[in-house]
Amino acid sequence: MIFRQVITAVQWGFLGYFIVLNAMYLAFAFLAMWRLRGYMGGRSAAERVYSHLQMPISLVVPAYNEAATITTSVKALLQLRYQHFEVIVVNDGSKDETLATMIRDFELAPFPEAYRVQIKTKPVRGVYRSLKYPNLRVIDKENGGGKADATNAGINAARHPIFYCGDADSILDPHALEHVVRPFLEDPRTVACGGTVRIINGCTVRGGVLEKVGLPRNPLALVQVVEYLRAFLGGRLGWSAVNAMLIVSGAFGVFHRDTVVEAGGFRHDAIGEDMELIVRLHRTLVKRGQRYRVAFIPDPVCWTDAPEDVATLRKQRERWQRGLAQSLWLNRELCFMRGSGPAGWVAFPFFILFELLSPLVEVAGLLVMAVAFAMGMMTGANFLAFMAAAFALGLMLSTTSLLLEELSFHTYPKARHLLVLFGVSVLENLGYRQVMSVWRLKALVDWLRGVEVGWGDMKRNATWQR
Repeated sequence: MIFRQVITAVQWGFLGYFIVLNAMYLAFAFLAMWRLRGYMGGRSAAERVYSHLQMPISLVVPAYNEAATITTSVKALLQLRYQHFEVIVVNDGSKDETLATMIRDFELAPFPEAYRVQIKTKPVRGVYRSLKYPNLRVIDKENGGGKADATNAGINAARHPIFYCGDADSILDPHALEHVVRPFLEDPRTVACGGTVRIINGCTVRGGVLEKVGLPRNPLALVQVVEYLRAFLGGRLGWSAVNAMLIVSGAFGVFHRDTVVEAGGFRHDAIGEDMELIVRLHRTLVKRGQRYRVAFIPDPVCWTDAPEDVATLRKQRERWQRGLAQSLWLNRELCFMRGSGPAGWVAFPFFILFELLSPLVEVAGLLVMAVAFAMGMMTGANFLAFMAAAFALGLMLSTTSLLLEELSFHTYPKARHLLVLFGVSVLENLGYRQVMSVWRLKALVDWLRGVEVGWGDMKRNATWQR
């Protein structure tokens, strides 16, 4: 009798957890819709005001074994429609032809530069400057410390007050910098700003320029299109409205250089160095009593290469989960910190309960319901009702993100694209989401056990290049 009561309580707790989780996500989605409406309505006026105002910016691009995409990515950066910028590619001791490819394609020559070490990194072996593009420099350093260490080396070499941090396999929209620097012009308290990241698989890029937007044929990459829409247009836009955004994507973030240097730069021992830095900035600036803003702009688009095989996708998602756990733990002081506002009193507890622990709750809940059904303690109708409720809430969240996309940017021009994405929104709840939860749960358990896992090699596809 007691066992039956426990099982029943777990079932209702599982359903209640996901109702609260998805209700909060939907609330942030509607907040994002309100924010997006205001943003789109005022965008034209802001463009008129700030079209002639630009802040010089350094584009820092870490590269490790990126020979397949490095030329296309750097050319895309050099073609950005922005007046005052420099590109700093950091070759992190690549074992492939990354450096040789850049030397050949960009006519690099050794450059006797006074390199300032404000953030300690692995030794720099040399600095190169392009004879073809005066605003392109390449830092060649010893491997070690991952992307964080490579980014810090680029920050040391940066000459401008703000810097962009991205990936070598990503392509920026030509007008991205014009939009993403605007928060720094509008509000001097801005210390970081992120933008929307989209999946480039299925698109066509020629000479570093995105020529055609399309959907990937690979089913794993296709479902990630929906995931990214949900994460950026629904989640981050909502959090930024209350200055409680705890992550700026490592694929597309702009930062105030001096603030990052004072905070110690990116931690080389952090798996999720992008999130860890943002949470640490919240913590350190609140402790310092400094007023600040972490912004998000929905329309600067960065297109990134998504994993198309199970092994690479699993590595990525497990690394993200470990990075989430580590970032929250290292900056646990932020939780309910006095003066931290929504960041410490809403976002931090939310990320613990509904991001960090969600795979544990979901997997455990499904197992309990399966055992209850097998033992006759739960009818088939009740089991289906529970599953249908969780399914409907997840589908509602995904379709809301698709609606935000269609009403605002209309990136995918064909009706067929939207129908495909809606179909994926339905299918991702039938196995894909559950597999993701299992992988994330394993990563969480490994982190709690202290199992050391590095970045590992990420397989790149680059089938979108022409």
